[in-house]
Amino acid sequence: MSNWQQAVDVLFVLSNSNMIMKKILSILLFLVVVCQIRAEDANITTMYKMTQRLFPQQASSFDFRLLNNTSADTFTIKSEGNKIIISGNNANSMAVGLNHYLKNYCLTTISWYKDDPIELPKTLPSISTEVTIKANVPTRFFLNYCTFGYSMTWWKWSDWEHFIDWMALNGINMPLAITGQESVWYRVWTKLGLTDEEIRNYFTGPAHLPWHRMSNLDYWQGPLPKEWLDTQEALQKQIVARERQFNMRPILPAFAGHVPSELKRIYPEAKISRMSSWGGFEDKYRSHFLDPLDPLFATIQKEFLEEQTKLFGTDHIYGADPFNEVAPPSWEPEFLANCSKHIYQSMTHVDPDATWLQMTWLFYIYRHLWTNERVEAFLKAVPQDKLLLLDYYCENTEVWKQTDRYFGQPYLWCYLGNCGGNTKLAGNAKEVGERIENVYTNGGENFSGLGSTLEGFDVNPFMYEYVFSKAWDCNLPDSVWIEQLADRRIGLRNQQMRRAWKLLYDSIYTAPAALGQGTLMNARPCLKGNGNWTTTPTVAYSNETLFEVWEMLLKAGEHRHSTYEYDVVNIGRQVLGNYFGKLRDEFAEAYSRKQLPLLKQKGAEMKQLLRDVDTLLSTQSSFLLGKWIEDARSLGTDEVSKNYYEENARTIVSTWGDKDQSLNDYANRTWGGLVSGYYAPRWEMFIDEVIRSVSNKQPFNADAFHQRVTQFEIDWVKSHERYPSEPVGNAVEIATLLMNKYKDSILKEKHNENN
Repeated sequence: MSNWQQAVDVLFVLSNSNMIMKKILSILLFLVVVCQIRAEDANITTMYKMTQRLFPQQASSFDFRLLNNTSADTFTIKSEGNKIIISGNNANSMAVGLNHYLKNYCLTTISWYKDDPIELPKTLPSISTEVTIKANVPTRFFLNYCTFGYSMTWWKWSDWEHFIDWMALNGINMPLAITGQESVWYRVWTKLGLTDEEIRNYFTGPAHLPWHRMSNLDYWQGPLPKEWLDTQEALQKQIVARERQFNMRPILPAFAGHVPSELKRIYPEAKISRMSSWGGFEDKYRSHFLDPLDPLFATIQKEFLEEQTKLFGTDHIYGADPFNEVAPPSWEPEFLANCSKHIYQSMTHVDPDATWLQMTWLFYIYRHLWTNERVEAFLKAVPQDKLLLLDYYCENTEVWKQTDRYFGQPYLWCYLGNCGGNTKLAGNAKEVGERIENVYTNGGENFSGLGSTLEGFDVNPFMYEYVFSKAWDCNLPDSVWIEQLADRRIGLRNQQMRRAWKLLYDSIYTAPAALGQGTLMNARPCLKGNGNWTTTPTVAYSNETLFEVWEMLLKAGEHRHSTYEYDVVNIGRQVLGNYFGKLRDEFAEAYSRKQLPLLKQKGAEMKQLLRDVDTLLSTQSSFLLGKWIEDARSLGTDEVSKNYYEENARTIVSTWGDKDQSLNDYANRTWGGLVSGYYAPRWEMFIDEVIRSVSNKQPFNADAFHQRVTQFEIDWVKSHERYPSEPVGNAVEIATLLMNKYKDSILKEKHNENN
């Protein structure tokens, strides 16, 4: 618009002596006004369409207006007559304003899932005083490569459409957008001479594509069906178009050096090396890396970016992660600098306005290898401000503090929150708030925004609301924020709920999520410990305290939102999951003393608890294995492809890879159907075998059991039994029944201490 204004200024001077120029000036002024109206219309139309999607019956109660001349993203909300007026400098800010009104005046939570109901009061509350809030940071990032495997693999456009609304409502304006890239790569590799079979075998199964995209894994559960490439390409076009309507800058991928090994057949002189092994997979699944200094690198980058831009457009920011959880061909700082320099230059040869986005998980997970000398060489070889870094796991380790604020390159403070989509209560809420406040104060001028890099959804969703609320200048202490959260989780201002959530904030949500975690019922059965590093059941609080929270929630009142039902089930599964660990220890103690009656009793209690947990979980749509499987099968066009997608869906939430693979159970979830169909049978086999060994006066043969349970897991992945895909039962009634059933047993130790 500034170019238009300059033209108008010049023509205004000329028009004083020329009638023709006056007419031209009038036309140009008209065009300026039309362009401005169209810009306003685009933002406002986007918001009207959002309200029609989310709550069509009350959409007419909202009006939207465009703010001009704001120095930062800003929204205002006020009442005019019977209308709620929401203004913002763009649709993204307006969406945050709408969400602010829904959360704080209507006590309404909009979930990231399309199937979760949106519950508004019949009469919308008016606003007595106009509210104006500005953004603290210009950039709000969301998503993780892994989320596309652990949660979003089987989504259709209806799921994405609602989720993009959720992102806008929470102010996200820089989402990772990596759907459909295999379609681009298919074109590129075909152009370079690979066959259809070679290309589709090189890709992994759908749920494992994130690790293929991060250069960790190739060929696993290939070949990827051609139908997948086509449907995901069409889906990505819809995704990026809608994200741009909300003033988001979708981060599309760029070439980072990951190539098929078959490329050697066509380019035998190319400098291609095999990457280090990853995740315990066999060598045949290892990835290959093309040296960025090789002339072929720039050729592939050009082909990829040009093809991608034809299909999906560009916002000139590209994600590229060459060495995520794998070792580079050389650790010499000069080599690392040359790598990053040539990767970036290959982007700018195609797009001179390119910015490179790089996640820095590798600097955390392999900190002993990524010394500051190597990190600095890698980062500073890219021109200043052309490399944007994601400080990936800041609730645990803030890499910006360890690297002199990333040696001056811009970075985003990110909250991870969960690994593998593990359904465990985790999140150090108070500390997260303190760390965000500190980075605002001490993060340096190159601190550029906030983000979240969660690996899976439906896990502690309030923590992501909390983090993104810190991106806006709401001037709200945590004590008040938690009270407001409690109010909207149940749908009214309720002191019992507030006390419960304060106890959660003070005593339960105190430790960050960790690699490999879950309740013991999700772990491979064993008499001691937890079977594998991927299912660590330890918690930093007493289960009696969490039970107290559960009891408080269930006694909170009659007015209940669906979010309240989610909470009583979510907390209940953790309470009962923690208690399962206590039962296992008692079972193991009975085994060590060869007390057969007690052993049988504790084994029966463990089996019953597993059945009860499954019943509780089955009341919630987002906790259903059956829905995960049905969503996967729905993408198939025939029985062969349906079965292929199902096997891939089952694999990622169970064995992860092949038998005895080190990531077994990494993505464990306490889900209805997964407990009854997978975890419970493993434990029942174990319990029966231990009891049989004592009955026969023989030691329990752990090695023989390991072989049996491994075979069971392999068979389960390839099976096709159905599980409920729709909720069954009343969540509150079942939770109340189980709370009363297990109360005395769970609180027994506390009663003993008090006595």
